[in-house]
Amino acid sequence: MASNDGLDLAAVVRKPESEATIAALRDEGVYDATRKVREYDEETVAIPVTDPPQETPVSKVVEQVAPERRLPDLDALLRQRGWSDEEIERAPGSWAVVGSVVLVTFEDCPRRAEVGEALLDLHGEADTVLAHEGVSGDHREPSVSVVAGAGDTETVHTEHGTQYALDFAEVMFSPGNKAERARMGEVVEPGERVFDMFAGIGYFTLPMARAGAEVTAVERNPAAFRFLVENAMLNDVSERISAFRADCRDVEVDPRADRVVMGYYEAHEYLDAALAALAPGGVVHVHEATPEDLLWDRPVSRLRDAAENAGRDVEVLDRRKVKSHSEGVWHVVVDARVE
Repeated sequence: MASNDGLDLAAVVRKPESEATIAALRDEGVYDATRKVREYDEETVAIPVTDPPQETPVSKVVEQVAPERRLPDLDALLRQRGWSDEEIERAPGSWAVVGSVVLVTFEDCPRRAEVGEALLDLHGEADTVLAHEGVSGDHREPSVSVVAGAGDTETVHTEHGTQYALDFAEVMFSPGNKAERARMGEVVEPGERVFDMFAGIGYFTLPMARAGAEVTAVERNPAAFRFLVENAMLNDVSERISAFRADCRDVEVDPRADRVVMGYYEAHEYLDAALAALAPGGVVHVHEATPEDLLWDRPVSRLRDAAENAGRDVEVLDRRKVKSHSEGVWHVVVDARVE
């Protein structure tokens, strides 16, 4: 779609801000998906827009000379490369752009390198395509391989103003938890005492600290802990985060927390420690991977049983499906007030 007055306009922003800016421009309704994002200089990119943005902050708006038109989708790009219908059926149907990285689960897809190059054509803000090949070990360590592009597994990803530095070769990052990360920054009040039992690189800690909460963040994976500390500095919230590299059951929270976050699929195994750290009237957020036929009985009953053992009462405030975990299994969260 041509821009106003027939000009092909582009908004110039710093490279680390490109993904968040594209999302904001989409929300504003001025992102032009028919043209490619192009490098403007060593530190910035030019994002095509239909009109100068009024709500999204950008460095400046320029005319994009000789713009490169974007093909409509991955299928079209693969057909252009000579792919058959059967091969296209085996191509990935979804992927995630996280900072400068495109993260893809390929399964039995053929000709991965060609898919990677096509994805880089689709996403001009990215420079590397990685194949996600699962996680393993007590620390949930990821396995990835470079499929196309520069091959840099480190990036800085921005969501709703929160910056996450990470290395996909060392730590996990779940794009599907985006809404839950944003929500945790909305439910806290300034000055609230929060205990984040499985902090990772700061998935929930950072948006809560940015909202003014005082967070005790615990993470035992050395690589994730390193990024947790780095991200606290990156987001200028170090003074509101007390970070511990430890088993969360070994960390004493005094005074007790107003809110406890349990962002781990096997969180029920730690409910006793969570309730011991939670002040009367506080709120706990319990994550779990639950089969469809056990919703919502299993996560709620586990929480009620733990509270009963502790001599406390539970009021369920909310229950949410975050995303599909695997076939027939949901990643869910139960929010509850514990008196």
